[in-house]
Amino acid sequence: MEQHRTRPPHIRARRETASLPPQAARGGRPPARPAAVRRPAPPAVQAVRRFPNPRLTGLGGGLFCIATMLLLGCLDALTFGSLTVYGVLFLPVCVLTAVWVRRNDLVTAPVVVPIAFAAGVVPVAEGGDGLGARLMGLVTALATQAGWLYGGTLIAGLIVTVRKVSLMARRRRANRRPV
Repeated sequence: MEQHRTRPPHIRARRETASLPPQAARGGRPPARPAAVRRPAPPAVQAVRRFPNPRLTGLGGGLFCIATMLLLGCLDALTFGSLTVYGVLFLPVCVLTAVWVRRNDLVTAPVVVPIAFAAGVVPVAEGGDGLGARLMGLVTALATQAGWLYGGTLIAGLIVTVRKVSLMARRRRANRRPV
């Protein structure tokens, strides 16, 4: 841990004076242009910026998606009991999972989304008494709601692909800049 009072005075004096860097004193580079004045963003963009922007790890994104889908499945079973409502609620969860996962864990979002769909459909799926009847209801629900499952997975995959391509382009631009 650094103790500021024990530092030599010549280091403190150097930092306190605001001088130009040595490159500017030599005159090697032309003076920089003043920064352009930025206009305020439209109200819709400002509203989107106020939303939370968490960055979830791969495991955190999977837990978020599975827990949310289980909660929505239980709520749907208590209120509507409709697999269509469950499928519609699945799509925003796919979008949030794909948007909130960290850059290093992008590949996990399209993987956990179908697992979360299957986990959350258990309370909504119709079934009778016994394990065999519940299992048959689950398989039937997954088969009849495959469109929602594929659609959500496709949405998550597209969002993750766009994020990865923009990340790669940003890295390429940063590597091209002269130092």
